[in-house]
Amino acid sequence: MATLIHTLADHSDDVNYCAFSSSCLATCSLDKTIRVYSLSGFAELPYSPLAGHTYAVHCCCFSPSGRVLASCSTDGTAALWDARDGRRLAVLPQPGASPVRVCRFSPQPARLLAGAADGSLVLWDLRSLKPYRSGKVKGGSLMACAFSPNGNLFVTGSSSGDLTIWDDKMRCLHNEKAHDLGITCCDISSRPVSDSENGFKYFQMASCGQDNQIKLWLILFADFLGVQLKYKCTLNGHSAPVLACAFSCDGQMIVSGSVDKCVIIYETSTGNTLHTLSQHTRYVTTCAFAPHSPLLATGSMDKTVHIWQLDLKQPCAGDTVENESKSAVEDWSEDDVSAWLCAQDLSDFVGLFKMNNIDGKELLNLNKESLANELKIESLGLRRKVLQKIEELRMTMISVSVPDEFLCPITRELMNDPVIATDGYSYEREAMENWISNRRSSPMTNLPLHSLMLTPNRTLKMAISRWLETQQK
Repeated sequence: MATLIHTLADHSDDVNYCAFSSSCLATCSLDKTIRVYSLSGFAELPYSPLAGHTYAVHCCCFSPSGRVLASCSTDGTAALWDARDGRRLAVLPQPGASPVRVCRFSPQPARLLAGAADGSLVLWDLRSLKPYRSGKVKGGSLMACAFSPNGNLFVTGSSSGDLTIWDDKMRCLHNEKAHDLGITCCDISSRPVSDSENGFKYFQMASCGQDNQIKLWLILFADFLGVQLKYKCTLNGHSAPVLACAFSCDGQMIVSGSVDKCVIIYETSTGNTLHTLSQHTRYVTTCAFAPHSPLLATGSMDKTVHIWQLDLKQPCAGDTVENESKSAVEDWSEDDVSAWLCAQDLSDFVGLFKMNNIDGKELLNLNKESLANELKIESLGLRRKVLQKIEELRMTMISVSVPDEFLCPITRELMNDPVIATDGYSYEREAMENWISNRRSSPMTNLPLHSLMLTPNRTLKMAISRWLETQQK
């Protein structure tokens, strides 16, 4: 459950970006300023707002230590600020003075990547305050960038729809046409999916674009294979261009914001929608998870930033995949199986399964003999672990999924005490009582509730009880 706990309305124009450190939240706007708030009570810090850019500020981000804040602007510069007192430490001019659209700190070493509307990108050395490397994307503006957790790679996204993977020497390692109408944002999970003994390294990446889609990818890095970008799946929850996306710090959730004014939180391992938040009144331009607390910030062209408290009792990436049909698993590709292995904490076997061309159908047919004789897994304990996960997958597939009408629209869990609200929908009583304690709108329609009366839905409760009885036979 996501609960709106605070709204920041200090900017006088569109909010373009928001970013967390361990103790602060920074926001930036078309109004040329950056504002910084303490996470303790969300009070604006005494030195805020930061003024120095002469045009709109498009992006802001904190250094890994949280001591430096970077911002970039239409004025053709990136700026560095001391996050403790607000002093401007440096101004970094983009070659050609092109509007700078995005900036990111490298996890290590001390470098800042700045990308501009003319496609140019500069990797700045923050010790010397001089360019370390520079490059340029082809045929479009640079709209998005993200570093791998170890800082050895970074990805850029352009208005032409290309995703490009670069190394820290600014050498192009891979290029992929990802979104036909242009990329608006990308993010890489801060937690690697795998770092196995066989040398394979996987990073989860998300990209979103003007085509209304969010795509999930796996970046594979192996010394003998180089870098590969593997498509995983597409999330189609939005009805308009998606402008922002971000992973949670554990990589188990991804959030997105769209022109449709909605924020959607997905479970990364399954692609299931966990929450849809529709409190913004104009385009949602930015979203970010806090690194060390269950907070989410979303910003919009409505000039506000909403702060959400998250209930993190969500399924973990290591849990069994829910609500999969047998036919769907049988249709899994080898890459789908690889993603499943990573989600089950079996990433050490990805290379072995790929070498033996194990797809979904082959996965379901594996047994202790084939694991020992064909895949040559010598350890009895490891064979048992793999078989246990496969058996859990089989059991999940043959179980009957809960009818959607039995699930509370707020919690997406089976209802125990269903009640009818005045919007005509049924909810779990406790969830709806918590909802209306903070707001008077319908969770389903976002329209005002004419009354807060909740009527027990005895018919639905009896239907759920009968269904549960059939599942226990």
